[in-house]
Amino acid sequence: MGAATKVLVTGTSGQVGRALRDSLPPDIEWLQPPARIDIADRTAVAKAVEALRPTLVINAAAYTAVDKAESDRENAYAVNRDGAGNVAAAARAVDARLIHISTDFIFNGRKGAPYQADDATDPLSVYGDSKLEGERAVQAVLGESALIVRTAWVHYPGGANFVRTMLRLMRERPEVRVIADQIGTPTHAGSLARALWSLAAVGASGIHHWTDSGIASWYDFAQAIRENGIRAQPQQAWARVIPIETDGYPTPAKRPGFSVLDKRKTWDLIGIGPHWRESLDADMARYLSA
Repeated sequence: MGAATKVLVTGTSGQVGRALRDSLPPDIEWLQPPARIDIADRTAVAKAVEALRPTLVINAAAYTAVDKAESDRENAYAVNRDGAGNVAAAARAVDARLIHISTDFIFNGRKGAPYQADDATDPLSVYGDSKLEGERAVQAVLGESALIVRTAWVHYPGGANFVRTMLRLMRERPEVRVIADQIGTPTHAGSLARALWSLAAVGASGIHHWTDSGIASWYDFAQAIRENGIRAQPQQAWARVIPIETDGYPTPAKRPGFSVLDKRKTWDLIGIGPHWRESLDADMARYLSA
């Protein structure tokens, strides 16, 4: 990226959007629209992009309420499928590059090995399917020139996420039951944001995977959160974490059992990301002070 790069980010109030702003490279100009952009509104997106004329657009806006999406299909697809297409069309109209963020939930989790970018997709939920349709909408407009980055289990201080939920429950209850048979990779939005800036800098395109390194179950993740809490606040009574199977905690949306993403293609371009535990430990103070 040169000094002339002007970036417009959608979803700036979300975890990834805030992390992108917090990690903004010095040679990038952040374009601030006068009002929040509703990516489901095609006309509004087109007008905002035309007025600001970015050279890079990052679509970090998404409908992420996985369970709610099962009964709110219309809104999930309006944002994740149609909204993605709207942003792609607006970016094409001003000849801007596009980075679109997607998810591990486009896979069914039955492969038993890390998923590569060209593996067959088979989402189990409305959320996953709407995100997959969003990828297809972007590619229908921009083809392989767009950069689609799939990620997973994102967290960031101040956002609504697993870390904050666990900290609250562990302070309120004597024990917390957490699923131990869903495997993925917790990913700090800060490391994802830095990866997105690096991918933009090298002109990456097509489909890439990025998460922090390592793997974990939700139970492993919860235990790491608890250990951090005990170290930082030993006077606090922290709940025990009890492992359970998915069948013991039914939810409206089905989730993949093993959704680790293969990042080797991306690592070859920009280097290996931090281990998920390293990312969590480094930012736990901000979580505990929130």
